[in-house]
Amino acid sequence: MEALLGYALIFMARVVDVSMATTRTLMVVQGRRLQAAAIGFFEVGIYVTVLGKVVSSLDNPLNLLAYCAGFAAGNFVGITIENKIAMGNLSAQIILKSSSESDLVDALRNNGFGVTILEGQGIEGPREILSVVLNRKDMQKLKSAVDSVDTNAFITINNITPVRGGYFAPMKK
Repeated sequence: MEALLGYALIFMARVVDVSMATTRTLMVVQGRRLQAAAIGFFEVGIYVTVLGKVVSSLDNPLNLLAYCAGFAAGNFVGITIENKIAMGNLSAQIILKSSSESDLVDALRNNGFGVTILEGQGIEGPREILSVVLNRKDMQKLKSAVDSVDTNAFITINNITPVRGGYFAPMKK
């Protein structure tokens, strides 16, 4: 029973530390230094403690198995958490295939998005390119608004770090 508890602790600690690593990496990319440092402090403490337990008993392959399984599960959990948190900003470019861009511009603006219209040239002639900067949490809302007007629209999305200005819908509490 004690051995099973040890394996479970190794597994769970590894899930927690790898999930923290995923979140910390996101914080680093977004320039959130204090949050990244705080998470990193606890992450490395867990990591070293668990690694020490596994390395001190390399004769027990189940410790290593729990460690590896925890790492794999931690990646899954970390990505899931990161998607739920959805911090950061995106830039979307939308090119319509069939509908009038004014319908989509109205739909997007009615959903709280700021829209900039650019002129582009495609293989089939002139096209309007709609540029939208949004919070990551609002990506599904953007896709739904676009799909309500044109399910064949071409959408690209990039991670960005806004410097200043622009229009963001007020945060809902």
